[in-house]
Amino acid sequence: MELRHLRYFVAVAHEGHITRAAERLRMQQPPLSQQIQALEREVDATLFLRHPRGVSLTDAGRAFLADAEQILSDVEHAKIRARRTARGETGRIAVGFTTSAPFHPLVARAMREFRTKRPDVSFVLEESGSGDMMSGLRDGRLDVAFIRSGLVDPEGITVHALLHEDTAVAFPAKHPLSKKPTLALKELSEETFILYRRPDGRGLYDVIIAACSEAGFSPHVGQEAPRIVSTLNLVAAGLGITIVPASLSRLPLEGVVYRPLKGKPALKVPLNLACRRDERSAATLAFIDLVRRLK
Repeated sequence: MELRHLRYFVAVAHEGHITRAAERLRMQQPPLSQQIQALEREVDATLFLRHPRGVSLTDAGRAFLADAEQILSDVEHAKIRARRTARGETGRIAVGFTTSAPFHPLVARAMREFRTKRPDVSFVLEESGSGDMMSGLRDGRLDVAFIRSGLVDPEGITVHALLHEDTAVAFPAKHPLSKKPTLALKELSEETFILYRRPDGRGLYDVIIAACSEAGFSPHVGQEAPRIVSTLNLVAAGLGITIVPASLSRLPLEGVVYRPLKGKPALKVPLNLACRRDERSAATLAFIDLVRRLK
């Protein structure tokens, strides 16, 4: 049994007349009669009662009609869904991000604009470290990832450079330097630093260490934390200071004061977008294109 047999049957059932159904289907009446008879033999049931001026459905025919129409509707829906998926209008995108990435306006704007244009594409979000996200891209758990690490171009992964973001110093609220509106990095040489643990935050950690070295000192790292937000909690507790992407300074936290870093050496942190090099999903490719255009 083929889909065309179901279409022939539905046309005859709706017209109640084989000749009119043949005209509707743009075929000759004898071949259509033969196809209906063959269908009845395959189903092993009489589907139509033949009358001098047309046909009518038997009880078996009415039952078969309901199922045939549902099957044809499902097939049409499947075709439409496949076309929309191929155009990137429906589907799902799994997005990974480091702890600090969602605070940058670019990330929220990209997701908002994409959902506005393609409301039937859903996002699944996962926060993780850069290493875990690279694994997630390779094994298919993630489709794209916003990362802070450098352009290491690991096997099978493409990393698109989006921007370099200014940084801010997070002080305990009553720290003497918090009274200054801006600071130069060299003014922090005597401070105890609290840093996002290197295995999870290689990009930010390495940028801070390199910039301090360029400013003429090696920072005293008193604490390391598993998440960048955890470093802020330790700052609030008075255990030291930390340096964060400027967008994170929009996060209000009792006991923490943010001050922008200015002057030389400039301390900026990258925001990059990682994806599979052989990505074929139209929705994912459209999202990557949008993010790169918004940067």
